[in-house]
Amino acid sequence: MGRVAVVTGGTRGIGKAISAALKTAGYDVAANYGGNDEAAARFKDETGIPTYKFDVSDFAACKAGIEQIAADLGGPVEILVNNAGITRDGTMHRMSDEDWHAVIDTNLSSCFNMCRCVIEPMRERGFGRIVNIGSINGQAGQYGQVNYAAAKSGIHGFTKALAQEGATKHITVNAVAPGYVDTDMVRAVPDNVLEKIISRIPAGRLGKAEDIARGVLFLVSDQADFITGSTLSINGGQHMY
Repeated sequence: MGRVAVVTGGTRGIGKAISAALKTAGYDVAANYGGNDEAAARFKDETGIPTYKFDVSDFAACKAGIEQIAADLGGPVEILVNNAGITRDGTMHRMSDEDWHAVIDTNLSSCFNMCRCVIEPMRERGFGRIVNIGSINGQAGQYGQVNYAAAKSGIHGFTKALAQEGATKHITVNAVAPGYVDTDMVRAVPDNVLEKIISRIPAGRLGKAEDIARGVLFLVSDQADFITGSTLSINGGQHMY
């Protein structure tokens, strides 16, 4: 049996690629999802990876979900990839209170919820790998995304703080900051806007979900055991600092 890995938002887009890469590498993977039952069923048929529907913004739901996964997969969660995320874009003067809180709760509070549910067992065993998916827009900001940028920027700070707490227990906590990746979310952007985005990427293309998955796969591996508190930017050179 391999190490048990959980990927939130793990049935579509970047999360789907991460889940599949982990399974190929020999991990026992569970993919969480929030609402799209049809996509989750299709993912399960394609990959054979079990799926678990629960709301990552709800602490009690996360606790129950982690307990069920551990029971079903026959072992404690040793790998956690916090990938779940939503957008509710709009400029500040038009943004509703609901859109602010929906993004903060789903994108940032979910990291606390999931990590809190696995951190004590990880500390007891003296091993753990946590990777939080941030964003280029959490590093550089983005017009019309004060909620999303705040949540993703918060992920980067969350990662550094938790990494300091986990280091003596051999728990590494890192972040990956994707640039613009060819997913349904990005493809929903109007063509003329997408062309402008691609023109600002030195590599000359959108990223692929597999590009992000390879970064995650390295950070959860034994070869990365001295890397913690880091943010790996995978953005084709669009933002460097």
